Amino acid sequence: MSLLAFAQGASADVEVAPEIRERCEEIVIVPNEYRRIAGRRKRTLQLRSLLSNRSFERVVHERSDFQTALDGLCERTIFDVVQIEHCFMAHYRFPPTAARVLDEHNVEYDIRSRTLAVVRPGARKAYDYLNHLKLRAEEQRSWRDVDALAVTSPRDEAMIRSEFPDARTAVIPNAVDTEFFSPGSKRREPDTIVFFGTLSYYPNHDGLLFFLRDVMPLVRRLHPSVRLQIVGASPPAELRRFEAADVRFTGFVDDLRPYLERPSVIIAPLRIGGGTRLKILEAMAMGAPVVSTSIGAEGLAVTHRRDVRLADTADAFAAEVVRVLRDDALGAELGSAGRRLVEKSYDWRASARALEALYRRAIPARGPVGQAETVPAS
Repeated sequence: MSLLAFAQGASADVEVAPEIRERCEEIVIVPNEYRRIAGRRKRTLQLRSLLSNRSFERVVHERSDFQTALDGLCERTIFDVVQIEHCFMAHYRFPPTAARVLDEHNVEYDIRSRTLAVVRPGARKAYDYLNHLKLRAEEQRSWRDVDALAVTSPRDEAMIRSEFPDARTAVIPNAVDTEFFSPGSKRREPDTIVFFGTLSYYPNHDGLLFFLRDVMPLVRRLHPSVRLQIVGASPPAELRRFEAADVRFTGFVDDLRPYLERPSVIIAPLRIGGGTRLKILEAMAMGAPVVSTSIGAEGLAVTHRRDVRLADTADAFAAEVVRVLRDDALGAELGSAGRRLVEKSYDWRASARALEALYRRAIPARGPVGQAETVPAS
């Protein structure tokens, strides 16, 4: 197995996890400064996209040096399968003999469509709408060009099949290392709520803003001793303005587990999403009680009041959070049920077997099954 990936910055000198190094014969990292820009430079890139027929995501991920690295990798090794992460990486030129499997973490244009529903009218919404149309065309083209698609939820699979009924697809659930994420022995701290996630990612930003602005005041009124801890890197200023004695930001943390085993409840107040949310699976694997919106838990085989508590309005979400805060037995019951569900349906080993089965279905479309072989040097 080999890995070719972008670095988030202008340097290819990045730390690769030991678990990845152990499994890869070759790792090639290509620097991409576009993946870590903001402010004026980001606006320039958006303008470049606006004046072209390419989406912003395509502009960010379209680099000639990546194609050069890909060509070199394929000259050195013959592959049976090339797994492509995200539709905006599917435009590259891949070896014609390898089966191309696109891993759709989400239906990307579906997320953009849901974002449009909550963004206020104005220049940003107009830009997002045009970009959404470009991304939709690119994403649907990628579905047609690959040999198979892995999706994380039945809903995403249905969306793809509605456009391409003959697409070779499989639902490969997001999953958790249930040995790494497992309940600790510490007693949960009373009156504590945790939200965790990448805070610069718009669905997380929007969901947390909804909670801070509309839900947290209601929770305070019903349960004055409450404390909210927000775990995630680079919180935007729009979120930081809510920091208070009972609302704390931790920034980036190396290990999530201590933050998931402590709180009385973990929240996923998302109003935008696609695929499935790893944050909920990781929380449940740690035996933590979860309160989520319906969209937050979408695609997961959870049942309201058994594995999670679900609510979509501010009043209902606050009521569910307070209900768990006040009832330790309810929290423990939810946490145990969530852990059982993860063990049964969302362990990585089962997902890996399903992905291997999809590979076997895709390979015959490109040629005989074989082992990747290294091309002798000339």
